[in-house]
Amino acid sequence: MSLRSGGVSIAPWDSLNLSFSVGDDPAAVAQNRARYVQAIGARPVWLKLVHGTQVLRLHTATEDHPATPADAAWTTDRGVACTVGAADCLPVLFALRDGRAVGAAHAGWRGLAAGVLEATLQAMCQGTGAQPAAVQAWLGPCIGAQNFEVGSDVLQAFAVQPGDGLAAYFRPRPRADGQMRWLADLAGLARQRLGAAGVQLISGSSACTVQDASSFFSFRRGGVTGRMAASIWRT
Repeated sequence: MSLRSGGVSIAPWDSLNLSFSVGDDPAAVAQNRARYVQAIGARPVWLKLVHGTQVLRLHTATEDHPATPADAAWTTDRGVACTVGAADCLPVLFALRDGRAVGAAHAGWRGLAAGVLEATLQAMCQGTGAQPAAVQAWLGPCIGAQNFEVGSDVLQAFAVQPGDGLAAYFRPRPRADGQMRWLADLAGLARQRLGAAGVQLISGSSACTVQDASSFFSFRRGGVTGRMAASIWRT
């Protein structure tokens, strides 16, 4: 996964912004992407992210910007990098333990609630004949539970009921104006869903993109900002 440093973009996209869709100078973004490609030694396929559950299977010949919007991708081909962008949303990388296939998913709260992680896992397992227990997952930096304030619509999306297990991932935070809000644990929710789907080996970062301004872009922290990328590929 990239950090925000090491690129050529100026503020507020400073400096390794990898997205063309946030108002940055396209020439700077192109140079940043070239640096990213050189750093990883593989060809990333940049997806059109829409906070959905569409999963694409990538091949060596897949275009850099597939026409179909998708929030996840997987592949068995070598040298093509499954890649998702992020700036508070949770990037999740998958790999079969025997290395036959890899995948990446972009999990904001909408996609996570809709099942993007389960869809990615299902696509990889159906395409390879593997079982979920044969897949390992890595969770990248995302907005932390101490900063992710949400409303009742998010609880409804996850079908949270008072006293059930999911309620533990939403800490009540009443506001001074009397409105009820909650602090949501995005990474915790992802771990819960992956575990329920049969993934046994889950690792990752506990870093918060909002808190660490020197390392990460964050939409919640700054509004106009750049995007990082998380990639996984077969060598």
